[in-house]
Amino acid sequence: MTVITLEAPRTAHDHAADYAGMSTDELDARIAAAKAKLGDQLVILGHHYQRDDVVKHADLTGDSYGLSVDACRTAAQYIVFCGVHFMAESADILGRDDQVVILPDHSAGCSMADMADIEQLEDVWEELEQVLGAADAQVMPITYVNSTAAVKAFVGAHGGACCTSSNAEKIVRWSKAQRPKMLFLPDQHLGRYTAHMQLGVPLEKMLVWNPNQRYGGHTPEAIREAEVFLWAGHCSVHAQFRPAYVDAWREQHPDINVIVHPECSLGVIRAADYVGSTAYIINTIKNAPAGSKWAVGTEINLVNRLQTHNPDKLIVSLSPFACLCSTMYRIDPEELCWVLEHLAEGEVVNQIEVPAAIKRSARLALERMLEISAT
Repeated sequence: MTVITLEAPRTAHDHAADYAGMSTDELDARIAAAKAKLGDQLVILGHHYQRDDVVKHADLTGDSYGLSVDACRTAAQYIVFCGVHFMAESADILGRDDQVVILPDHSAGCSMADMADIEQLEDVWEELEQVLGAADAQVMPITYVNSTAAVKAFVGAHGGACCTSSNAEKIVRWSKAQRPKMLFLPDQHLGRYTAHMQLGVPLEKMLVWNPNQRYGGHTPEAIREAEVFLWAGHCSVHAQFRPAYVDAWREQHPDINVIVHPECSLGVIRAADYVGSTAYIINTIKNAPAGSKWAVGTEINLVNRLQTHNPDKLIVSLSPFACLCSTMYRIDPEELCWVLEHLAEGEVVNQIEVPAAIKRSARLALERMLEISAT
């Protein structure tokens, strides 16, 4: 498997003198001018966790699943992705050959995606084969979209699929119908919630696989007995929520609704009233009655936006601390302005290009996800 390598990207911070000290109004005007010049050639995609001063410029907003669909459907030649690295890679994988995907800041990554690299995955697969025989006949690899293109390519080449928090139940149900065992990576919490809470797989049939230990830290006998292998990864944002926070809000507001993302731990999920993807959280609160109260267990930029868009409800963060996706926050209006103005002048900066060999197999994993989700 070839590992993706990228040239050191330029960023707006390398040209600080051009953008330092610009007012919000000036940045907004210059971004709007560049967008107007590019017209239908451009689409800006903005993830829900993006900061407000960036996401307000997006043509389309959504969670990782919704934006994957948008990337497939857009007719624009240029896709500027205000999200993180794996999202822009997915847009490049699913896009047409003539489309160009741009990530305003290449350092906008994902700590969860970094918890599973391709060399580790290949080693784990080899260990599974040592214990189980032909792994392709026994184990279905399923990767959360929060993973590198190389990991997606491995999964696609071995018959597996990607999933998001919106469609994980469908994908895991499909996996169980295809092969007796499943390797779910890199987020153990989404895998545990989906397989156990939604599909009823007993916890004793699940193993958390530490890729830094031989056989994931388990005996061959335990591996043969297990149905689900959960990669020892997590989201640095959602791992900060605690069941005690739920108790504290219920003590203060006995009628409060607790809604959390499935990347939270099982203890938090069990204590919550509602569990679902970013889109699910947004729609549930939007459609809730006026005067209802909500403690929300997800990224703080989204929680703040929910407060703004639903002034008739009490909406608070489940955590007493600000749970911020720091890598998502690295994209700022200065960088967005920088890439758009260069693009308007015919120069592409900070393009994301997935090598063709990786793109082919990664596309299989993403297209399987979209096909299964559509049924």
